Formats: sequence, structure tokens, C-alpha cells
Amino acid sequence: MAMKFAFVFPGQGSQSLGMMAAYGDSPMIRATFDEASTALGRDLWKLVAEGPAEALSQTVNTQPLMLTAGIAVWRLWQEKGGLQPALLAGHSLGEYAALVAAGVIALKDAVPLVELRAKAMQDAVAAGEGAMAAILGMDAEMVKKICAESAQGQAVQAVNFNSPEQTVIAGHAAAVQRAADACKAKGAKRAVMLPVSAPFHSSLMQPAALRLQAALADMSFNAPKIPVLNNVDVATVTDPDAIKAALVRQAAAPVRWVETMRAMQATGITHVFECGPGKVLAGLTKRCADGLAGGAMNDLAGVEATLAAVKG
Repeated sequence: MAMKFAFVFPGQGSQSLGMMAAYGDSPMIRATFDEASTALGRDLWKLVAEGPAEALSQTVNTQPLMLTAGIAVWRLWQEKGGLQPALLAGHSLGEYAALVAAGVIALKDAVPLVELRAKAMQDAVAAGEGAMAAILGMDAEMVKKICAESAQGQAVQAVNFNSPEQTVIAGHAAAVQRAADACKAKGAKRAVMLPVSAPFHSSLMQPAALRLQAALADMSFNAPKIPVLNNVDVATVTDPDAIKAALVRQAAAPVRWVETMRAMQATGITHVFECGPGKVLAGLTKRCADGLAGGAMNDLAGVEATLAAVKG
């Protein structure tokens, strides 16, 4: 019996200088970066290969870069005769890569779209006014309760349910700090402020969601060739307008990753492979759902190992 597997695409935070060198000298990867660079009007390959590292972590660069990297690895997989996954998903920004892989949107259209998404998110909250923090070793329901108590008229919400032991919160900087301190006081193992430029997925991103909605209105989407499990509803939708609506809501709503992994498992998925640089999602997989196996395609060896694993 063939293995039933899914691919997931990483989001912001998995980028690193020179990350594509791990895949060897692949013409397919270079061609993908060339295509994205042309669509964007700037050289993404030079950025990832030479940096500077600070530029890589600027949201407006990170989002097009990680989208392109995910699709480059996806195309490498296809070129090597990799089988088609039963299901796709992506963490936050990674959902756009999943939609490109599923044939919903062309890479050349998705790259400027995520650049616009990045700018809109950046513009939604003035620099220094927003923050994010990872709360480790505390139940998500408790984190949500503490956020509600710490708001004091400001915004602070649980925005990434990454694993049962890791919840990311976001909102106004002062409220996030209050909630982080309260979580630690009430037993969280750690509360780590994240080096991000905006409070992603919090209610403060509503202006960004509206800009995204305006941009998406003019774009033509196709029905997916492979089902994509979305972040905002943990649902697979096929109607192009419903896919757009979910992306709009995703910008200012939580990433429900634990539920996404469990929903995959409920469909009979046994293995989830991370398609792209980094291995953050591969590490979260097992922690989200007992018995679900995870693997990373963060280098050429990882791609080859996954090819071998799914052929069984």
C-alpha cells in the first residue's frame, strides 16, 4: 500500500543567508528564482546568495523569497519524479506556496502579491508599536485567557498555535510584554520576544487584510489540482472566490497549525514533509499529532530521502 503523505511549506522565519546552496547547483532552482525575480523586478537570487542577512529578514524581502524557495524545491521534487502529495498546506505565508504548487495561482502572479501583503502588513502598524512573543510550555487555552486579561484596552491575541506547547502571541508591544510576563509568572517555561517587524495575524492586521482583498479582487484563481488545507478555517475549499476570502481573513486571524496537522492525520495522512528551506515545521509535526511522522526537504539529501521514503 502506498504511503499517504502531505507537503507543507514554511513561512517567514525559516530564511537564512545562502539557504539555496544546500540544494546543489540545480538549473531548475535557478530558473525558478529567475522567473520570480523577473516578476518582482529585482534579483532574489543575489539577495539569498549574497545578502546582506539583514535584508533577508525584512518582511518585504522575506515573503517573496520564502515563496520562491518553497516553489523551487517543489519543482525540484517534480523534476526528480516525486509523487504527488495527497494534501498541501503552508504556515502563514507558506499557504501561498501551497496554492502555487496546487495550480491555483501562477508563481509570477503570487510573488508580487506576497510582496504587497508584506508591505501592507508592515504599513498596518507603525514600527515599534507592535510585537510578537513565543510562549513555551503552557497550554494554549491558558495563553488565550492571559492575553484577554493582559489587553487592558489594547490588542494582544494568540496568533500561531504551532504545537500544544508553543503558542505565539501578537498585538500592541506593551500588551504583548504584559501578557508575556504574566504567562511566565503563571508557569510558562519561557516567553521569548520575536525579532519581527509587525504583529502578524493579530487584529491589528485588519488594514492589511483590506489591502489584500483589493489586490485579490483583480486576480484570477483556478480551482486547486491538489487539495490545500487552509490556515484560517482548517478547511479545503475549491471555489476560487472562497480561497481568496480565506487568504484575506488569514492576514488578521490565527494560524491554526495544531488543528491543521490533526486534520491531515484524520484524512489518513501518515507522513508530512516540509518542502523548502529550514525544518521548523518538520519539528512541529510530531508534537502536534501523535503518530504523525515528519521530514524536512531543507537540502538535497532531504529531497532524496523523501523520494526514497514515499516510493517505499
